[in-house]
Amino acid sequence: MPITHKTVQTNGISMHIIIEGEGPLVIMCHGFPGLAYSWRHQMTPIAEAGYTAVAIDQRGYGRSDRPTDPSVYDSNHTVGDLRGLLKALGQKKAVFIGHDFGAAQVYNIAIRHPELVAGVVGMACPYDFDLAGRGGSGLSPPKDQQYPRTFALPYKKPSDCYADIAKHHFIHMHYFQQIGPPEKELGADARLYLSRSFWSLSAKGSLLDWSQFPSEGTGYLDVLPEPAMGLPWPWLNVEDMNYYVEEYERGGPETAFIGGLNSYRAADKNWEIGALFADSNVGPPSLFVAGSEDPVLQMIGPDALEILIQRSDDLRGIDIIPDAGHFVQQEQPKATNTAILQFLAGLQSF
Repeated sequence: MPITHKTVQTNGISMHIIIEGEGPLVIMCHGFPGLAYSWRHQMTPIAEAGYTAVAIDQRGYGRSDRPTDPSVYDSNHTVGDLRGLLKALGQKKAVFIGHDFGAAQVYNIAIRHPELVAGVVGMACPYDFDLAGRGGSGLSPPKDQQYPRTFALPYKKPSDCYADIAKHHFIHMHYFQQIGPPEKELGADARLYLSRSFWSLSAKGSLLDWSQFPSEGTGYLDVLPEPAMGLPWPWLNVEDMNYYVEEYERGGPETAFIGGLNSYRAADKNWEIGALFADSNVGPPSLFVAGSEDPVLQMIGPDALEILIQRSDDLRGIDIIPDAGHFVQQEQPKATNTAILQFLAGLQSF
């Protein structure tokens, strides 16, 4: 089954998508740093199982439009992108799979528009841990915080939480709130940033070493170590890296990483939007997948997976895949695909 590249109009932007197969729709949403290409190992297995596999370049990434205004990266816009994509594809419902920021995106469409969602798979970031503040700070809530939450905005807005942490050591979530310096630093050498970021977030990396660096005078590249080995890695080769670099560099250095940076900058707005849905559980059938060595699992509270269970009405499984870091679908594609295909097989026809 051939893979087709297509540009569709959705929610006021041009979005690049990759399509393979025929059948019920499965839409895959990447995070940062990612692309539609991040799902290259999932496309054919899903298509061969009888589905239409669709991977998207999110707004701000790859061949999709790259608006620079942070306000158009909030959850209303990213959910709107998926609703518009369904309409553009002539479909009423899909299974949505999301990784990192994409996980927050697909959980958000599941709770706000469940009629559009046949199933939802979150990867790396569990529901109720939305780095951009679905209903909270994106950090561990106070120990006495009980669930469900009230509709009042809980604790501090995300940017204040990040600023508090930055008083003690560097944290990228605070650094990325600035407009200008991060674009300049990361865009000056996309290959350098991507290689360090991919390595640091992988099973072999050490992302959380940033706590050893002060905020003052520190950039993100200062805290990301050089990879301990050159390419190829077990999960990423030279051709893969070249593709990522070329796609990110399409918009020039100023917008190379604008999608990811603006997703962090939308945190406070998402925190406000999310208050309306703070008591909502994930209603559609769901699955959570993460790598056992994912630093995100180390950043969030130790009870995060228990909270995920509490907040999911039809959770079909939690798969923690060994020997994988943040990019579980790329680092361990066989185990990831097995989990996804078993989940899809258990859904009613849609």
